[in-house]
Amino acid sequence: MRKIHLIFISVLIVFSFFSTQAQIFKKVPKQYSLEIGPRNLFSYSNITLNNSQGFGGLFDYAWQLSGFDGTKNASFISVPMGYTILPGNDAATKRISMLNYGWTVRHELARNKKIIPFVGYGLFLNDLKIKGTEGSVFGHQTEFDFGLNFNTRTRLKYFVKLQYSYTSYPRFNEPKRIKLHYADLRLGVRF
Repeated sequence: MRKIHLIFISVLIVFSFFSTQAQIFKKVPKQYSLEIGPRNLFSYSNITLNNSQGFGGLFDYAWQLSGFDGTKNASFISVPMGYTILPGNDAATKRISMLNYGWTVRHELARNKKIIPFVGYGLFLNDLKIKGTEGSVFGHQTEFDFGLNFNTRTRLKYFVKLQYSYTSYPRFNEPKRIKLHYADLRLGVRF
C-alpha cells in the first residue's frame, strides 16, 4: 500500500510540474509577409549591362524574437525568398533574373501605434541568370531597409519600405568581382 501512495504522489508531482511548465512556455508568434515593387540598378562594375529598371517580389516567413508583452519594441527574424527581373531597356538587352534567399532581421522602432517605423537588414544567397547565357552565377547579397508598418483593426498590416542592396558575384579566372548596387521601393502586406 505504501508503494501505491508513493507512485500516486510521484505522478501528482510530475503532472503539477508539466502543468506549471505549460503556463510558462508560450508559442512564438509568426508573421508572413508578401511584398512587390520596382527595382533600380544604379551602379555596377566589371560587367556590361544596359538593364537599369526592373521589379521584384518576395515572400517572408518570420518569428518574433522580442516585444511579446507589448512593453518593448518587437523584433523579428525571417527566412525570405525573392525573385527579381530586369527586362532591359531595349530589344538588344538581355533579360536578367535573380533568385535570392537567406535571413533577415527586422526591428520595429515603436510600439502600440497605428504607424510603426522599422529598420531591417539581411544576408542572402543570390543566383544571377542572364537570358541566352548558359548557366548562372552564384553570389551574396547584403540588404538594408527602412520602412513603415500600417496597423489595421484586422490581422493584416500593410507596409512600405525603401531598401538598398549590394550584390557581389565571382568571375572565373578574374581577380575582380561583379558588383551591383540596387535601390528598391516595396509595398506589401503582413499577416
